[in-house]
Amino acid sequence: MSYFLFWLFFVFQVALAIASMVENTVKNAMSDVNASTILEVLRPVQDPELRKSLVELNMIRNVRVEEGNVSFTLVLTTPACPLRQFIVEDCERAIKALPGIQSVSVEVTAETPQQKALPDRTGISGVKNILAVSSGKGGVGKSTVAVNVAVALAQLGAKVGLIDADIYGPNAPTMLGLAHAKIQVQQDETGEFIEPAFNYGVKLVSMGFLIDPDQPVIWRGPMLNGIIRQFLYQTRWGDLDYLIVDMPPGTGDAQLTLAQAVPMAGAVIVTTPQTVALMDARRGLRMFQQMQVQVLGIVENMSYFIPPDMPDRQYGIFGSGGGERTSKELGLPLLGCVPLEMPVREGGDRGVPIVIDLPDSASAQALKAIAQQIAARVSVAALT
Repeated sequence: MSYFLFWLFFVFQVALAIASMVENTVKNAMSDVNASTILEVLRPVQDPELRKSLVELNMIRNVRVEEGNVSFTLVLTTPACPLRQFIVEDCERAIKALPGIQSVSVEVTAETPQQKALPDRTGISGVKNILAVSSGKGGVGKSTVAVNVAVALAQLGAKVGLIDADIYGPNAPTMLGLAHAKIQVQQDETGEFIEPAFNYGVKLVSMGFLIDPDQPVIWRGPMLNGIIRQFLYQTRWGDLDYLIVDMPPGTGDAQLTLAQAVPMAGAVIVTTPQTVALMDARRGLRMFQQMQVQVLGIVENMSYFIPPDMPDRQYGIFGSGGGERTSKELGLPLLGCVPLEMPVREGGDRGVPIVIDLPDSASAQALKAIAQQIAARVSVAALT
């Protein structure tokens, strides 16, 4: 019995010694982990869109290490980053591979990069990126896409403005729930200015605020050119991450004015799957390319119809696959496909965008994903 107790005591002492050695080893390892160590272990982790090291891009900041607890700030290039969680998990995995790490805390923020300046085009103070949402023909849902993308970006934390550049048929005020709002051209010591309307996190200017509901706009090109420039330069936009311009259909004065006036982060082309819409979309797309404006991609709207009483059914009313075929032929990304659902039209008529009204619907999810894709491609263009 005494021998057994002696052996038990011996094993206990050995276990204590081993535990002490392990504890000392961990403490020594932990003492070697500092901010520089964390930056080095995170250096191989890349931004999936930019394909560059997070450390080299200065996206890892405020690193702190306290007794095995690591915290830092991850600064993304857009609040609408579609790969946010993926990047966070990559960082946590890399840090937890170090010995002695007990916890990792990541604070995520965003700094949207400024679009590159062009010598022959005048930027807008405080506005980082100007985007055109355009189409070759009318009736493809371009304004619906523009309004919902703007609201989706605002929901994700971006500062967003919207210009309704369809001077002859301004619909954005109705779609944004601002049909009865009014804006006026005001004046102070600096000159004339416009204070934009605001709803759902989006600042808006539109010809619809300046005319009566039934009043037609019977203007020639020079007057249209003047009002678009006024919307661009005389509106008090403040600080914006994205200024989205909802273009009229076609390849006319409005498109030329915008492309020649301001440095643009890119254009998004909206089409339906049918052949005639795709033909016109290609013409509009080529116009932006000839004006040296990057085309960020194609959005296929009304891709298929989902009956409200049979949500598991899909009907290709306007054909199918046209946007995907066109994007492959032209070597451009297909940013997403938006189904045709009755609540999209109903919400637009009521002034409640689908991303607000029914955020879990198929259309809303598609439009949110498109907004994230646009934001990601704008960041890539600005940083490469």
